Amino acid sequence: MAEAQARAHHEPEEQCAPSEAWTRVKARLRGEVGEDVYASWFKGVEVQEVGEGVVHLTVATRFLRNWLRTHYYESVLRHSRGEWPAAERLEFTVRQPHFAVEPVKDPPRVQRAPAPAANDRTLLPMPLRTGYEGFEGSPLDPRLSFSSFVVGNTNKLAHAAAQQVAHASSSPQSSFNPLFLHGNVGLGKTHLLHAIAWEVTQQKPEAEVLYLTAERFMSGFVQALRARDALAFKEKLRNIDILLIDDMEFLQGPTIQQEFCHTLNSLIDGGRQVVVAADRAPTHLDKLDMRMRSRLGGGLVAEIKAMDYDLRHKILEKRAQEACTETNGLEVSDTVLAFLAERLSESGRELEGAVHRLRASYQLTDEPVTIAIAEQIVRDLMRGAEPRRVRIDDILRTVSKHYGVNRGDLLSGRRNRSIVRPRQIGMYLAKLLTSRSLPEIGRRFGNRDHTTVLHAIRKIEQLMSDDNQLREEIELLKRLLRD
Repeated sequence: MAEAQARAHHEPEEQCAPSEAWTRVKARLRGEVGEDVYASWFKGVEVQEVGEGVVHLTVATRFLRNWLRTHYYESVLRHSRGEWPAAERLEFTVRQPHFAVEPVKDPPRVQRAPAPAANDRTLLPMPLRTGYEGFEGSPLDPRLSFSSFVVGNTNKLAHAAAQQVAHASSSPQSSFNPLFLHGNVGLGKTHLLHAIAWEVTQQKPEAEVLYLTAERFMSGFVQALRARDALAFKEKLRNIDILLIDDMEFLQGPTIQQEFCHTLNSLIDGGRQVVVAADRAPTHLDKLDMRMRSRLGGGLVAEIKAMDYDLRHKILEKRAQEACTETNGLEVSDTVLAFLAERLSESGRELEGAVHRLRASYQLTDEPVTIAIAEQIVRDLMRGAEPRRVRIDDILRTVSKHYGVNRGDLLSGRRNRSIVRPRQIGMYLAKLLTSRSLPEIGRRFGNRDHTTVLHAIRKIEQLMSDDNQLREEIELLKRLLRD
């Protein structure tokens, strides 16, 4: 009987022990990482249970789960072992979002960290959480600012409009409301939404900024309905200063669409800014009803088009400069960048991924980054893995584009050095990559004698033996022609 009473008395203490121990773990983490990082990453982490060597922790979003796994797993495990010495590993799971049921009243202000300076690397790991108590917005990435956005011909309208909206946050009414950005995946829509949020927060710290994916909006509304707190949910959304919605094409369901349309109308009519991003223009979002498509198209609709070569090269150059600055000894030549810019054309994420792989390859092997290595490590990102048959027309077109000379000049009798050298390289490549004879190559290069072709081939071979840059350029041209 005494033992049973002792067990009954002890069990509640064991049940509350994990949460108490986790509070101590978080206190140690707060002291290690600082108040700002702690508030951003660890404040909302909860312990679910501890057993069989595993500490089960729950977090609010998949983004937070992945970030903690990647960046803080060892630190959390180390401090957890201070409370549970038998802990061997951590398990992070995403808990279902919930909403606090509270009377409708003026929502409390949420303290935000300032936007990071462009050259302040120490702030980059710190996220910005936006929203209200009981309903948090989707996380913002501090790296996605206007300073890190690369502008080109295909995105300059969207970029200029986004900047205008961000800088006009203090005015009573923006001229672009709503602002609707659309384009394919990976072209910079999400980057611009995050940049607007950062800029508004920096220019007007007291502004209420909310960034949401369409999925997060739907989840929030459904949970509010289940909690019978839909009215508070609506009032919170309609009292913000700027609403940014990403992936609008995924907003589904007539009830949810109707509620979003009411919210949209309320914000715009009240002079609040709305920015929306989707993969298609409003008129092509067939899953949305006509009223919403009309309202979304009533402001400025800016398309972000597929990146051209110049923009791809600028993005690669900027990301490579950042990687070289952060990695001692890493060098990425313009020849390698030109090769990647020519071959990778899908999205900005693809370009950044290529630079990350180049950097990782150098860090792991300590080998210089060459075109051969670049091709090897990004082969799965490239289209057309099988080599194709090379024609002399392909050589003329590629050499003309690479050296900035007209095809007519290559075939002419002009003897300028800026034309002779590309012409000789073209002849060398024709002999190397095609089965054409020297006389036939001469005829295709402006009816030249076969001895002229032979001289060009020998000249290029001689120059390549002493000029590393020329060797790289020709290697680049060979790969562009073969792939």
